[in-house]
Amino acid sequence: MARETRRQRRDARRAEGEQGGGIGRPPRLRTAEAGGPGDGSGGSSFESAPSLAPAGKRRFSFLREVIGELHKVEWPNRAQVIQGTVVVLVACTIVGTFLYVADLVLKPFVQHVLLGQ
Repeated sequence: MARETRRQRRDARRAEGEQGGGIGRPPRLRTAEAGGPGDGSGGSSFESAPSLAPAGKRRFSFLREVIGELHKVEWPNRAQVIQGTVVVLVACTIVGTFLYVADLVLKPFVQHVLLGQ
């Protein structure tokens, strides 16, 4: 059965309003199958609305989505991993050398001026 369109829902509410039964009706919550912000329906879903699926089914659905997203990841090849590792090691060497030299330069100042030794 196809979902009713916005115009059909509006006409139904208008018909209920003429009969006097449509005022004060609580808003209808969207379910997972009704869609969310990215499904093209134009509506927004409630983030805190409880899912109607059992907990086990939701867990496996989440795992399927995670695996699907991991398949979309562009994993680095061996050359990219080696290049990234070399960049990190060079950066660590440069920062370590800078800190060592700064320590050697500031050590006499700290000992004689700040500590008074």
